[in-house]
Amino acid sequence: MDVSTFFKNHNFTADIDVEALLAEFDKQMVLGLEGKGGSLKMIPAYVDADKEVPTETPIIVLDAGGTNLRVAVLWFDKAGKVRIEDFKKYAMPGTGDAELSEEVFFDSFADYLSSVSKRSDSIGFCFSYPTEITPDLDGKLLHWTKQVKAPEVVGKMVGTGISKAVEKRTGIKLKVKVLNDTVATLLAGKSVGLARQYSAYVGFILGTGTNIAYVEANKNITKISGVNQDASMVINVESGNFNGAELSDFDKAFDATTSDPGVGLFEKMISGAYMGGVGLAMLKAAATDGLFSEGFAAKILAMNSLETMHFDNFIANPFIKDGVFEKLEPTDDDRRMAMTIGEQLFVRAAKLTAVNIAAAVIRSNAGIDKLHPVCVTVDGSTYYKTRSAFFKSRVEQYLREILGGRGIYFDVISVDDAPMVGSGVAGLIS
Repeated sequence: MDVSTFFKNHNFTADIDVEALLAEFDKQMVLGLEGKGGSLKMIPAYVDADKEVPTETPIIVLDAGGTNLRVAVLWFDKAGKVRIEDFKKYAMPGTGDAELSEEVFFDSFADYLSSVSKRSDSIGFCFSYPTEITPDLDGKLLHWTKQVKAPEVVGKMVGTGISKAVEKRTGIKLKVKVLNDTVATLLAGKSVGLARQYSAYVGFILGTGTNIAYVEANKNITKISGVNQDASMVINVESGNFNGAELSDFDKAFDATTSDPGVGLFEKMISGAYMGGVGLAMLKAAATDGLFSEGFAAKILAMNSLETMHFDNFIANPFIKDGVFEKLEPTDDDRRMAMTIGEQLFVRAAKLTAVNIAAAVIRSNAGIDKLHPVCVTVDGSTYYKTRSAFFKSRVEQYLREILGGRGIYFDVISVDDAPMVGSGVAGLIS
């Protein structure tokens, strides 16, 4: 069996119909904006990215999204360069062995903030857990992820909880502005925009998971009311839930093994937590279909899991000695075949990534003047560290084809400490 027949038999192709997928993305984005269903939540962030960022004004920032909580004071100089002071890193409350009560959870934040509480009257808080953001930028925790043990906090307003705990501890009342990490990534681009005039902003994350945020005209967000119809705001798309991309047999086989089958299907096609699993399903199908030597095939079929990093390393360099594939003793023909089929998974992921970004840029309705391009801020290790198929440069080449063909100008940038910088911007402009 040749490779093209193998892919056809398993309903896999990297030759995606870009225009059809862009149209489906846009259709579902509109449905989400109108509150009419679809797979995209299109969550209003209630942040107007058009507002100017004040300079030489300090803001306290918090970044919570994993096992660590980062605290700092941030400000921008007149040239737009970010200055970070009093940086400290703590364990995220609730990530230890003990379960925390609501009071202890918020008191922990008061402890961490006590030394900087007098530096500003506001906090920008990047809170990377499922949260419903309110028009005043508070956030109601919907549920915990990442093994945080503080069940009493679920359903509570985290900004209000922190503000009250700090006031009880210090007598200082702080305004806490809550946003998620993708919105923070978008706003981090505003710091670069202080020195370069952009027409719109997009924030994209491709790491363990994936998501995108962009700026939408308020008049198009018909599922909410009471907002200025002549203004705009950032929308958190939750694009990892997109269900409009065609799944191959490999995607379906892997999805069935996850704890949440049928959920986050797009995320499972392109992000770091999942591509290794899809890759293993691909390799096992190839082993079953006789594309590998008997010995290598038997060892592939015996594998229970595969991390994306190891799959990527092997496809990029099938002679790598990282212990995972080396002990499977592939022949050169096995290596050659694995590269041939595995590269296509990364090619497909690069094209899907480009379509995701392009859909948000196009909806921004900006970038028609090369003097004022759209700023696309990208964060995440999968985007920057994936080696196979020249992943990063391939994504950007696809973007040039998709957006350049429409006469849309854009910059793809990275911002150090994007969640903290974006949180600072949110606190300063809200």
